Amino acid sequence: MILERLHNNEIINNMSLESKFLRDQLVQPIFIHEDEKNETTIPGLGKNKILFESNIIETISDDVKNGCRNFILFFVPKTKSNNQFITSFQENILLKIKKEFGSEVEIWVDLCLCSFTITGHCCLFEGENINYADSLEIMSDIALSYVRGGADGIAPSSMLNGIVHSVRKKLDLHDFKHIPIMSYSTKFASNFYGPFRAAADSSPSFGDRTSYQLDCTDKENAIESSVRFSEEGADLLMVKPGLLSLDLIKPIIEKTKKPVGAYQVSGEYSSLVYLADNKLIDFDSGLLETWSTFKRAGAQYIISYGSRYAKKLGL
Repeated sequence: MILERLHNNEIINNMSLESKFLRDQLVQPIFIHEDEKNETTIPGLGKNKILFESNIIETISDDVKNGCRNFILFFVPKTKSNNQFITSFQENILLKIKKEFGSEVEIWVDLCLCSFTITGHCCLFEGENINYADSLEIMSDIALSYVRGGADGIAPSSMLNGIVHSVRKKLDLHDFKHIPIMSYSTKFASNFYGPFRAAADSSPSFGDRTSYQLDCTDKENAIESSVRFSEEGADLLMVKPGLLSLDLIKPIIEKTKKPVGAYQVSGEYSSLVYLADNKLIDFDSGLLETWSTFKRAGAQYIISYGSRYAKKLGL
């Protein structure tokens, strides 16, 4: 069934090819806020902007015209809560996108609670402890709502043990066995997520995420994390931050025999923006160099804030 999910359509099939570097192997992140009064600028991410219901179709249309058709969406609801998780806004956006573009685009949706919760954490707590049961159940229900809205794939990013298994079970139970899961399977607790957290309004209000994200010094556990999520049922795996995880890609592929991608995270991308803004590098050449490095390391797909420029860069 995993192979069938990876050959659902041309775009997702291209994501798992090893021998070629294609535009479809680049995934463009998009932040969509429910509150249209929010600021649109994302510090550090260049021309990437926060989008709203009023301009999401126009933006994706422009991207498609420029050869970009693989997207991962990050939704930011207007109201935060630790016990109510309403997804009507997200479902409405997904329905609009799929009605407009159909199979012309591949729409992944990031699955986490950090943008929903008052705490800004990727899970729910009971006292000082993570409430795994409720966290997994709620995220699985949210995943189901995204798929019913038209999402082509789900990307669980919380790093909670059991999340992929829980989502897979929920989707299969409701006859969505064809929907692939792209797991953030090796995700470090990193200093390089700053611009993303500003865009997704997801900074923790207390503590940090070291209790459920990985220690960047522990290579063995980083590899085993991807093995674990693979065994839970993930179709595609991922390392994040990408440039800091190049040495992990091939060992994960060798152990799991599954496609592994790299997320060029906001801090990594913003360093290119900063250097280019200060005329210290050529942005286009620098961006293409990083992508080529990911591919040399074995990445079969790349999530990058510059994916929409691939055609301009000659891909």
